[in-house]
Amino acid sequence: MSSLEAPPLLKPQTCFGFSQARRFTTSATVFSLPFRHFRTLASPLLTTSALKLQTSRLTHIPAILDSDSGAMATSDHLSEPPVRIVALVGHGTLSPLKSAPWQEVMLHTAKRLKWVDEGYEMIVFTDDLTQLDTENCVNLKRELSCADILVIVGVKNQESVNWIQSNSGNIRNIICFESSPNLVNKLGGSYVESQNKGRPFWGQTKISNETVEVVKTVSEAWERHNSDDIRFCILVIINAFIRPVSILKNLRSKGFSTLSCMVKNCGSQILNCLLDPDCRKALQCLNNCSPVDQVCNYRCIASYESPTLEAFSLCVLQKHNCLGLDAKISERPYVPPMSKFRGEELCHEVAEDVFVGWLGGLDWSWRVVAGQNPAYDQFPCQYQLFYRGKAKGSFWYEPVFQVKTLEGKMVWRRRKYRVKRGKVVGTFYFSVLDNGVVSNEFWTIVDAPDDLSWGLFHYSGAARVAGQSYTGAVLVSPDGAYPNEMERKRLVSALEKCGIEEWELYTVDNCSCADPPLGIPEGSNLHSVIQVKEMAQLGVQIGVPNV
Repeated sequence: MSSLEAPPLLKPQTCFGFSQARRFTTSATVFSLPFRHFRTLASPLLTTSALKLQTSRLTHIPAILDSDSGAMATSDHLSEPPVRIVALVGHGTLSPLKSAPWQEVMLHTAKRLKWVDEGYEMIVFTDDLTQLDTENCVNLKRELSCADILVIVGVKNQESVNWIQSNSGNIRNIICFESSPNLVNKLGGSYVESQNKGRPFWGQTKISNETVEVVKTVSEAWERHNSDDIRFCILVIINAFIRPVSILKNLRSKGFSTLSCMVKNCGSQILNCLLDPDCRKALQCLNNCSPVDQVCNYRCIASYESPTLEAFSLCVLQKHNCLGLDAKISERPYVPPMSKFRGEELCHEVAEDVFVGWLGGLDWSWRVVAGQNPAYDQFPCQYQLFYRGKAKGSFWYEPVFQVKTLEGKMVWRRRKYRVKRGKVVGTFYFSVLDNGVVSNEFWTIVDAPDDLSWGLFHYSGAARVAGQSYTGAVLVSPDGAYPNEMERKRLVSALEKCGIEEWELYTVDNCSCADPPLGIPEGSNLHSVIQVKEMAQLGVQIGVPNV
């Protein structure tokens, strides 16, 4: 299904070739790598497999201010000066993110950087050369004079290129994406020469090994073209050449201490994994993935998951925490839950009924229409099953989804989460043991119309021993179809509460979903307040097929 048209941008003010956009002052939060509610812990397995039971190849994104003791100054320390970033984008250029204007994408990135650290200040300009505005031009030059990073996106106009070359000589870090090959890249004050002018980023000549690692990481992340990775690119540059970003420390292997822990505590699990064809293939596959390429990581796990692989990760990660990590659930952005449903104040029972959704009238509660994360919403045929268990007060969530393995087979996967009510009505705590690692998540019912024709659920989670925290949202409906145009304004408003733009959503393929392994345990209960008959009548009104 095609995406809805993005809302129009405010007309920017122009100045001597560059128009200034607004500065954001949103609250900080913990940065999250792409992660999803049904995902397995691919990155930690990658880290252990990358060791190859030795320390010759360690995943490490360098931070120039690391101390010998391993202590790292946090990026949100009050005494730290701000990190000043200027983004210059080609006027009217469109991004690969559902053709959203690059200006809008970078403005949104500026806002999301503030979730990481209030001290990250990025101002966005466009290279509009149609007008001359001395005041704005002075503002731009002033920002460039004190900028730590200049990010150039989609600038190919030669007059703009000449202006940038004349006014950016003092900036130590310049990164250019999808722009004129005449523009230069700099990292830490050193030029990074491009060997292949056709590449969207840069080459790798005459630079240190640490800079090569940064170049590779940023290049690969940018080419994935999603909002998480665009922000990640900037954070990697900050971490390597300005000051450490504490949330990136979990991407670094601990070397011999990790290896010692693994061998001492999990020798039999390691041996069993190496002797098992599927487990061995999983580790080999993960070893070829970038630690931040979640598409690659998850496909490896989904293709080769097995009891042996689960035992390996359960021992190395969950039981002994050989990576020494301790991620926590992000507190921001704070997303308020819906407060009313069908004209009455929302209560815990009705909130649970909203999750249960269409189960009873249909064989599932909801089907996922789209989600924020392309790494996981690329997988087709996603079903959600919410139900009350046999035990008093118990509530469960089981996502069912399809994966195309590396051998080209289509397989079904299913997970099981325990769900508990949060203190605030409409919020819930989820927990799951997924391939040997526990993930804890905080879910919020952001909105759902009275006819339950769609719903938007936000989540923030963490896999503590994997060192990863993450946030996201899923848009659901009874038939997997996008809400109609009449609902668009309400949907966009709900997305705004989550800090998500509509062009960030990745549509799930729900076309060929034969024989999903659905069903819930015998003796389970469904709705408490909402009646199934009401659901059936509403289903006829909105065109949901009878089952």
